[in-house]
Amino acid sequence: MSKMTIKIPFVDLQSQHQPIENQIQQAIQKVLQQGDFILGKAVSEFESAFAAASGVGYGVGVASGTDAIALGLKACNIGPGDEVILPANTFVATLIGVLQVGAKPILVDCDPLTALIDLEAAAKAVTTNTKAIIPVHLYGQMVSPQKLIDFAQTHKVLIFEDAAQAHLAHREGYQAGSVGTAAAFSFYPSKNLGALGDGGILLTSDADIAKKVASIRNYGSSQKYVHVELGTNSRLDTLQAAVLLEKLPHLSQWNSDRLTIAQTYDLELAPLASAGIIPMQNQSGTGHVYHLYVIKIDDSCPVERQHIQEQLTAVGIQTGIHYPIPCHLQPAFTDLGYKPGDFPQSEKLARQILSLPMYPGLNQSQIREVVAAIAKAVEDFPEKPASTTQESKVA
Repeated sequence: MSKMTIKIPFVDLQSQHQPIENQIQQAIQKVLQQGDFILGKAVSEFESAFAAASGVGYGVGVASGTDAIALGLKACNIGPGDEVILPANTFVATLIGVLQVGAKPILVDCDPLTALIDLEAAAKAVTTNTKAIIPVHLYGQMVSPQKLIDFAQTHKVLIFEDAAQAHLAHREGYQAGSVGTAAAFSFYPSKNLGALGDGGILLTSDADIAKKVASIRNYGSSQKYVHVELGTNSRLDTLQAAVLLEKLPHLSQWNSDRLTIAQTYDLELAPLASAGIIPMQNQSGTGHVYHLYVIKIDDSCPVERQHIQEQLTAVGIQTGIHYPIPCHLQPAFTDLGYKPGDFPQSEKLARQILSLPMYPGLNQSQIREVVAAIAKAVEDFPEKPASTTQESKVA
């Protein structure tokens, strides 16, 4: 059986890297010549540059976005006995970061229009042990900063942003990473700002938190061979920092390109709304940086998501699902005590969402091809059984 030809990939990093390949190679060569591979010059330069671009005082580079969450929470003095509210509709890294510091994750449902955390549900989950809320700026769209600040002031909890998908996103006059006490970002290769491997950063305007994370990431040491606390080894590699420093000046334009692509998708998909193909709602205007472009295959659609995805695959169009299993239904977290039906909006979205190709360089012709393939999948397939439709509506 021949390998399926990919006409339109889900992500195309080559098209992003090719125009700046020489600069990236020069940056890597410079690190090779300097030999400062661990906590070298490029790390501190990138930390300062990304923090400034995000409107905060300090950045501390770590090995991954997950570590940015865990080390950041620890530096915020969150640990055993503390409850942390977070959405059930997120990547498991958010939950893992909370568990790694020994705190208790309290999951809540999401807004079906945006897939972002439902702050009304979060308010009902607050107890005397609630120490923090982690809003996940999902798909590249921020949770409303003003509503978050009001929430934090009302319930006397700190805001720790998971901004792994929201590099330079903005809303209501705030940039991602500047709303809360601290924020975590990921530089996984496919992110809006991606490294050539894993990497992450903790952003904060609190000097003490920044200093503590800088110590924890380096074995609990701010002075060589003097260890003042239990730390770990989680440092952003100098090579990765050098690459990120080279890519950072291009990020705003890449984000702008993503917004233009999303707007084209919105326009082309509009006629399919009557067939139950609904883009996730943008409530941030130009502040949405579209790490992902996600549609819902609504209950009113005559076909199932699986059929649409299979038909797109058959014509060489890659898609994704972010995420097919909500956190509370993951086998690793059964001991948290959640069960099917606890978060109906998150569970429904997990059955309906489909992520379409999204990356700088995706052109209008390709977008139209994706949309045409979706339309054909909807039109050419007989209606799904009435019982299936009814079950979906009941669920």
